[in-house]
Order: sequence, then structure tokens, then C-alpha cells
Amino acid sequence: MRLSSRTAIWMLAFGLAACSGPADEAPAEQETVSDAPAAATSDATAPATSDDAGHGKDYRTFHADGEIEYGAIEDSYTSDLVMYLAGNQFMVMQELIADFQSKNPDIETVYVETIPPGQILKGQLLQQGQIQGQDTAMNPDLFASVNIGHLRNLAGKGLMTEYIIYIHNKLELMIAEGNPKNIAGPEDLGRDDLVQSHPNPQTEGIFKFYGSQMLKDLGLYDKVTGGADCRSCWAVPGKTWFTSRHHRETPDRIENGEADVGIVWTTEVVHAKAQGRPIDGVPIPAPLNQQNQVNYAIGIMENGRNAGNAARYLAYLASDDAQAIYASYGFVPATEEELTVKSLSE
Repeated sequence: MRLSSRTAIWMLAFGLAACSGPADEAPAEQETVSDAPAAATSDATAPATSDDAGHGKDYRTFHADGEIEYGAIEDSYTSDLVMYLAGNQFMVMQELIADFQSKNPDIETVYVETIPPGQILKGQLLQQGQIQGQDTAMNPDLFASVNIGHLRNLAGKGLMTEYIIYIHNKLELMIAEGNPKNIAGPEDLGRDDLVQSHPNPQTEGIFKFYGSQMLKDLGLYDKVTGGADCRSCWAVPGKTWFTSRHHRETPDRIENGEADVGIVWTTEVVHAKAQGRPIDGVPIPAPLNQQNQVNYAIGIMENGRNAGNAARYLAYLASDDAQAIYASYGFVPATEEELTVKSLSE
């Protein structure tokens, strides 16, 4: 079989890195995405402020000398490597990129966005987006999502051809330290005395594809969501808030007494506690936690500027060192087979 030039680059890079590495291919569900402009409330066009639960910290430029710049959106056009990634891995990136750059010192600048992948797809890849009033590049070198349907959507537009699965995650309930509401498990989301903060069903894959399924399996979807389809809104007035970017907002709302519980990733509970925040978690048992379904997929953008550097980063993700760093933050490593490059047309 004839190899594409992109595959050849990937194979060359993977030949220079050690592969190590659980699980099934990410869900094949395809999200229907319109080429029409996103709504005015799109996070890709909303300015970040100092009191926005830390949204501005999701746009970072990592320099080889250890310096980290925040909010230098223009670097999305000029950095040696540009990555738009599912936001729930934000806590890993500083250590991960530092290790990658130590092994690849010629890649002097790495620009990374960590926001909900649905917002990236709709608001930055399929149309011109803005962050903090600045245009952001529509051609990152790499894009990652918790839903392979996002990548297949890009493949259908000729913007991506191949991918790997590189880590896994699972759902957990985030609560206040000490569990003052005595929340025992996901069944308690049906209680009337709880104020809930959940990811929105429009652009946050954690809820669109996983949290909503858990609630449906429990027979609680209608009660918890009221059937609402919105973000930064009360899905059920006074009871269930849908966030715009849950990994920043839900811990903030719980800390501020604005919510009692929220569906998050296990890794976000681990990170909050490691930071000393007054947060605890309530584990969700399998299969309700979706641990066999949550797969992080990443691929090289066909229109990116730095295909070679992108291939080197993917090879690095398959290394023992990268997988160990992710595992230290609570992620589940990928298998060697999952870390093998696959075609999005398969």
C-alpha cells in the first residue's frame, strides 16, 4: 500500500522514539458541525478577564528556556509547534512540554490552547476565530479531542488524515472538601437539595458524549438537565448550571459556594487537590464512569506549518516518559496498539 507523505513523516518520527503504552478506539460518533458562524456567545470570541475562573491561563506559549507566556495569541501564527487540545489536560502541559523541549531543544516555542474541543472545532478551525479580540490561527499543527468524530469531521474536509489514541480518562463527581452534602454517588444527582455545575452539551465533549450518557443510564437526564441545550446558562433554574469551560468554572463555583457538585474528569479532582484547593471527589463506578469509552485522539492538521515538529511530538507522546507524566496526573495510559498511527478513513 502506498504511504501518504504525512504517514511517512509520522513513521520517521516514531522510529526515533520509544513506544509504550489501554483500550478501544474512541467512539465513532460523528458530530455534525455547520460551517456557519458560531453563536455570539462562542468562547472562541469571548474575551478572557482576570476574574473569569482562569480562562486566560488556557492560552500558553512555552519557551525552551522555561519561560511561559499567557495570552500571546499571536504566537499561534509563529511558534515552532502549535497545538489546540482538549482542555481537560491543561494541568499536564507545563511538565509535559518542558520534558518534550528538553529532548527537542531546537523546538524553541510551543503554543498550546487547552479549551473544549468542540469550541476549537466550530470556532477556530472551521471559521476564523478570535481570542481576547485577536484573530487566532486556523491551522494549528495538531488538534486533539475526546471525540474522534471531531477528527473525522476534519478528515471529511481534507484537513486531517491520520490519528492516534494517546490517553484515557473517566468521570468523577467533584464536591466541596469534606463532602458537606454527603453525596454518595451519581444516583444522588437526582436529589432536590443539590445545586449542580456541569459541562455544557453544546461544545464540551465530556458532557455531550459521556456525562449525558451516564445520566440517561441512571434515568436522571431530564431531571438534571431539563432538556436544556445551552451554555453559560441555568439548565434548570437555580439547580443545574451549564458551564462554558467546566475545568475552570466548576471548581471555582464549588469553592465559592455556588454549586455543590459537578461532573468532571478524575484528573481534574486529582489536580485540584494537588493544588491544595478545598475540593474532594466521589468516584463513579464502572461502567457509569465511561472509562471504557473515553479516548483522547490527536492528529496532524494537513494545513499546519510545522508537520515535522508535529510528528516528533506525536512520537514523544508514545514514549514511556510522556505516558508516565500523564499517568502521574491520573490519566490512564494508552496501549502500544492504540499509539500506532491509523487512518481516519478506516
